[in-house]
Amino acid sequence: MSEFEQYRSLFVAESRENHENLVNNLLVLEKGTDQNAIDEIFRSIHTLKGASASMGFADMERLCHTMEDVFQLIRNGSAEVSEELGNILLACTDLIEEMLDDVEAGGDSSSKNPNEQIQALRAWLKEQGVTGKEKTEPPCRKEAETNTPEEIQSAASPAADSGPEFTMTIVVSPDCMMKDVRALIAIQNLEALGTILSLKPSKEAIDEGEFDGTVHLTMVSDAGEEALRTAALGTEIATVEIKLLETPASLPTEPLLAKKAAEPDRKQPAAPDKNREIKNLRVDIVQLDHIMNLVEDLVINRGRLKQISEEHKIKEMDEAISMVERSVSELQNLMMAIRMIPLSHIFNRLPRVARDVAQYDHKDVEFVMEGGETELDRSVMDGLNDPLLHLIRNAVNHGIEAPEIREKAGKPRKGLVRLSAHRDRDNVIIELVDDGAGINVEKVKKKAVEKGLITAEAAETLTADQAIDLLFQPGFSTADKITDISGRGVGLDVVKRAIESLKGTIKVETTPGKGSTFELLLPPTMAIVDVMIVRIRNKRLAIPISSIVEVANFKKDGMHRIGNGEVTMIRDEVLQILWLNDMVGSSDRCEILIVIQYQKRKCCIPVDAVEGQQEVVVKPLSGFIGTTKGISGVTILGDGDVVPVLDVNTMQE
Repeated sequence: MSEFEQYRSLFVAESRENHENLVNNLLVLEKGTDQNAIDEIFRSIHTLKGASASMGFADMERLCHTMEDVFQLIRNGSAEVSEELGNILLACTDLIEEMLDDVEAGGDSSSKNPNEQIQALRAWLKEQGVTGKEKTEPPCRKEAETNTPEEIQSAASPAADSGPEFTMTIVVSPDCMMKDVRALIAIQNLEALGTILSLKPSKEAIDEGEFDGTVHLTMVSDAGEEALRTAALGTEIATVEIKLLETPASLPTEPLLAKKAAEPDRKQPAAPDKNREIKNLRVDIVQLDHIMNLVEDLVINRGRLKQISEEHKIKEMDEAISMVERSVSELQNLMMAIRMIPLSHIFNRLPRVARDVAQYDHKDVEFVMEGGETELDRSVMDGLNDPLLHLIRNAVNHGIEAPEIREKAGKPRKGLVRLSAHRDRDNVIIELVDDGAGINVEKVKKKAVEKGLITAEAAETLTADQAIDLLFQPGFSTADKITDISGRGVGLDVVKRAIESLKGTIKVETTPGKGSTFELLLPPTMAIVDVMIVRIRNKRLAIPISSIVEVANFKKDGMHRIGNGEVTMIRDEVLQILWLNDMVGSSDRCEILIVIQYQKRKCCIPVDAVEGQQEVVVKPLSGFIGTTKGISGVTILGDGDVVPVLDVNTMQE
């Protein structure tokens, strides 16, 4: 990977963080003036502008510069963010996101022309009576740029350190892709060794990208010529010229030194700690996935070693394997913790979705998020963005009524959509609740009959839950007309497929006139799980421990038939019996019942024997096999046996 490509990936990663911060704080300003949000926006825009200028992405730099001009007025209290300006700024953030996508794909963002957004911002500035760029720039920057080197020298001289005076010329290599960053690093290193009396161009000008690659400076230092040269030199620095002035004009005189001694409060700033420890690293997710695969191999071989140890009964081997087992367990737990990501990473993008849909539909909606600190494995997180996007669009578009309708129904004009997440045992539950009109079951049945999904006779016999399940059929929509938001029948079917592909489930509860709740139940990870190994007709099966409620004796005389199924009584509960005849064949020796639970429904599986509990690596089924109902994947045990892992979520459907 070239050095520029390394800079590119770093630029994209940091710019996306600033972009997300920018969007979130713009949404905060729509609710009212917030000085902290304004400061955060200004900081993010300024950082984006400087980074894009350093990388040579001129179009992005122009757009950010104009946005900075706008927010300079807002920060000074000369203007406020109106709805019209908010829409323009959010359109700018959308374009910045597209530019970042282009840069990440290897482009230079020039394919995304920002002229339309820039003209809209300039038109707003003109309305505010701003005719020149200089009126919107920070006073500190203007002052720094108008001062001459002599003025800077004059201002700096009274606080200068004692020692010889040097003039230096630093030339950054023409091949350097981030000349300003490289120059600022050299300047920072020199500041640690003395006092810079004059600097051309100024730090502010370098930071703004007004830099041709050459820095001229004068400084006082007693570190010596070689120390200064070493501090200024580095990768991508072409030349460093140093000249000692014979009669340093800026050396403090004796009276000045005496005055300085009499003013102990005027201290020079402490030199920055150049040996600061690096505490955080950015790691490519591909490398983490590779490490995870290696950890999975260790878990499989740990089981194999443990089995060999039990067979041969070698004391020394048992002790060694115990140490290895402990290390592998710690490594596995550490790796799982590293892969866990807070849900806030995707939650933070969703307020913008709710805001845009509400504005499109002319609705007043308050969007609330809770539980963003709840963590999920990255493999689960990757597939969750689209389902949440569809659910929020659905809640605002279909669930929340228009303000006038809500008012007539005795509700507040502003609707509420709440997205929350929490842990329940080993699973993560995400709920999306709205206080809208709820799901009109009769309308759902009518639409299903119109689209030919069911007959009119079958529709009359459907329960409310069965009718709601129709919402997840491909091509189904209750919208009366097609709009940019809904009506094409693409949405909830996508949600269900995506959640099921993550081995999760979705449940819907609704109350007419009160609102609806969509509940997503997701596994925290899809890689390594605790299972119970059971046998039926000498064939092994693995059942996730998180789904097992208890293990009980199977009394066949307590079995009863109800309709086409069979049930048994356990602890005063009537539980359905799930025979796995289609999977492993029928067995007459079943003496044990494994009671499992899916959401709030319990059932039991008869098995011949229970071998024990162990951690296994679940591998997905091959694409040649496809998805199999009741099977989430396979695992390889220590003796090399390939065992299917039951998917309790789909067994009871």
